[in-house]
Amino acid sequence: MFYLSAGRAEESDKVKSTWLAGCLLAVCLAAGPAAADRDCTVPLADWQPRDVLQKKLEAEGWTVLSIRSDDGCYKVRATNGQGARLRAKYNPASLERIRHGRDDNDDD
Repeated sequence: MFYLSAGRAEESDKVKSTWLAGCLLAVCLAAGPAAADRDCTVPLADWQPRDVLQKKLEAEGWTVLSIRSDDGCYKVRATNGQGARLRAKYNPASLERIRHGRDDNDDD
């Protein structure tokens, strides 16, 4: 049989907790670039005018409340045909939707 002395058990626990802390740090560092990918990186010279985006959205049945730039993207607040408030981010060059959701708060 194999028995660990009290000193060895403590060292093993230290190694495990150090390894776990290292893994958590690696996961947190890897998540940073993924979050940054949501921002647009389009040069200002390539942006389409806001009124072009507004006309596009109105043709899709939205009533635009505001369009502003945010993190290099167009950030839109609008209501749909049912009157629900919506928010969405658009690439300012292609005017493609990047992400969207209900307008629950002003964090984005």
